[in-house]
Amino acid sequence: MLVDWWAEWCAPCRSFAPVFERASEQHPDMVFAKVDTEAEERLSAIAGISSIPTLMVFRDGVMVYSEPGALPAASLEKVITAVEELDMDEVRAKLGA
Repeated sequence: MLVDWWAEWCAPCRSFAPVFERASEQHPDMVFAKVDTEAEERLSAIAGISSIPTLMVFRDGVMVYSEPGALPAASLEKVITAVEELDMDEVRAKLGA
């Protein structure tokens, strides 16, 4: 699941929105979600959002990526590929250590 934390007033958020939308169309097997930080202030605080846009990626219930900043399409595709290639048994083992 990819989560885009954004706000209407945020110019970088608006420039990232079509990149995120296109990626969601190219990866229908993945969940793409958007959270408006203005409408969801409490959730944003709980998630520790301090800069927007922020992209978080979860796989098997584990956050495996969280970075602020608008990504170009090629960089977003690299993140998606890297997440798909993760060995989640290894990730869980590292988390348990």
